[in-house]
Amino acid sequence: MKINESTRSLGAYGALLILFASNYCLACNDRVASGTQEQQKDWWQTAQFYQIYPRSFMDSNGDGIGDLKGITSRLDHLKDIGVTAAWLSPIFKSPMVDFGYDISDFYDIQDEYGTMDDFRELVAEANKKGIKIILDFVPNHSSNESEWFKKSVRRERGYEDYYVWADGKYDAEGNRIPPSNWLQSFRGSAWEWREERQQYYLHQFAVQQADLNYRNPAVVEQMKRILRFWLDQGVAGFRVDAVPVLFEVEPDENGQYPDEGVSGATDDKDDRAYLKNELIENRPETIDMVYQWRQVMDDYQRIHGGDTRVLLIETYAPPAYTMQMYGNRSVEGAHLPFNFNLITGLKPDVTAPLVQQAIDQWLNNMPAGRTANWVIGNHDQRRAASRYGAQNTDAMNMLVMILPGASVTYQGEELGMIDGVISWEDTVDPAACNSNTSIYEKFTRDPSRTPFQWSDGKNAGFSSAAKTWLPLAPEYEILNVEVESSSAYSHLAIYKSLVELRKTSKTLQNGAYKYKALDDGVFVLKRSLAGEETIVFVANLGNAAKTVNLQTDFDTYLPNAMNLKILSADSSKTIGTEINLTRLSLESGEALVLGRR
Repeated sequence: MKINESTRSLGAYGALLILFASNYCLACNDRVASGTQEQQKDWWQTAQFYQIYPRSFMDSNGDGIGDLKGITSRLDHLKDIGVTAAWLSPIFKSPMVDFGYDISDFYDIQDEYGTMDDFRELVAEANKKGIKIILDFVPNHSSNESEWFKKSVRRERGYEDYYVWADGKYDAEGNRIPPSNWLQSFRGSAWEWREERQQYYLHQFAVQQADLNYRNPAVVEQMKRILRFWLDQGVAGFRVDAVPVLFEVEPDENGQYPDEGVSGATDDKDDRAYLKNELIENRPETIDMVYQWRQVMDDYQRIHGGDTRVLLIETYAPPAYTMQMYGNRSVEGAHLPFNFNLITGLKPDVTAPLVQQAIDQWLNNMPAGRTANWVIGNHDQRRAASRYGAQNTDAMNMLVMILPGASVTYQGEELGMIDGVISWEDTVDPAACNSNTSIYEKFTRDPSRTPFQWSDGKNAGFSSAAKTWLPLAPEYEILNVEVESSSAYSHLAIYKSLVELRKTSKTLQNGAYKYKALDDGVFVLKRSLAGEETIVFVANLGNAAKTVNLQTDFDTYLPNAMNLKILSADSSKTIGTEINLTRLSLESGEALVLGRR
């Protein structure tokens, strides 16, 4: 435990008492969330972030592709479900090889999404409804069609080393081969030969996504300039893409790069997981770059005023590395490094012990005074309802809303949307297209990117086009906004109840927390705050009905009974009734939120 200023004022004896109490609570997973009832948290610390994949959210012009005007037309849905800030996946100029993550112009809007005027209108209308707009910042690479890359190929002054270039090697037969054995995320070599320049360039993703060289100060300053440009357009911050791959190991004095060791994780030599990737991921220089970007955010607020501009970081990395993203005693880092433990840690099955372990790995490693966050899905993962099982849809939404800190929702999770069924012929994701018909389903991200489901009408209300860019997902006739809005017990109704509770409950804003897996299926989470209502979330994630005693199995300080506030869609219980905690029966997939002062 780090001793803060308030601890020091108690003296040595008081500090020892607090240290003992902290260690005791750690053992039982019963801890105080950062902040107190009197402290006012900043907007992002308890925010409900909502990810929009613009291509699939709402089509306003009938071309089968979502756009900015479409998002603006559906802002009332975001307001209705209590969204604090909407994060847009990339909307910048792009050849769309990786659907916006291959940016050719970081300062302009992709034509099929709209114009700068459309974007400004979206920001203005969202702000009127109390919704902040956050943009996806993609700093690791640009499209090989960008002017920067073309100038670098020609070695134009100032752009010679804008990207990571290297000479090739030669094998025993005199054949030219790539500089190292590094692999891209989309299968195959991470190096591509460029005849005009007579060198290879690095691309950790698709061949069309050339890695920028962050050892060049001009690149670093260019990226900061981009951040300031979009802050000037009124955005509330950025979600930063693919941060762990920003830097790679430096070349030797001859400009050569070392080979990666073999991981042993797979026998597929084209799969990135075949190598350890220690030389091209999670480098220490990347941490410092995050700190520099945070300084840009803070400086902008200091100069221009207004609310905090946030920095959200995508990092699939070990805890020891990820937690450094938060910053340290002398420097601030990301406001929120995204927490993917509830995605990566709940495989192959969802069990209560795995949920506890996933939460432990974040809360036990998070630096003191920082804010947690919880993510169960995004555009790169299969949909939450498909991964966790449709019966656990409400339970997982409850979990991320009841845990301390910020929540992140991927569009459609409030509806319980499930994966689309995408044939090889309909596949467009480069991660899958670079494979073959036998294995593409292992790599494809298309199933989670299908059009948002607004109604049971044509194209689920997403578009008037004859054909949408991806086919609709199954069950759109029942899993849509229009149908679910008419039911008090739909996934959407439950989600809205959770958000309302989260926004009005001082306990959920500032309270202590305790959680425990009672067995393989039942997970319990308690939030408490002196003088306020105690909130308990309990879910049966198992395949069989269970009966538990929450007093003896979880917490003797709980009352004999609590009032039922929110329940999962398939529960047969009734909201408002008293629930006996000493003999609580839960069906498979049943989840409850209880309250008692």
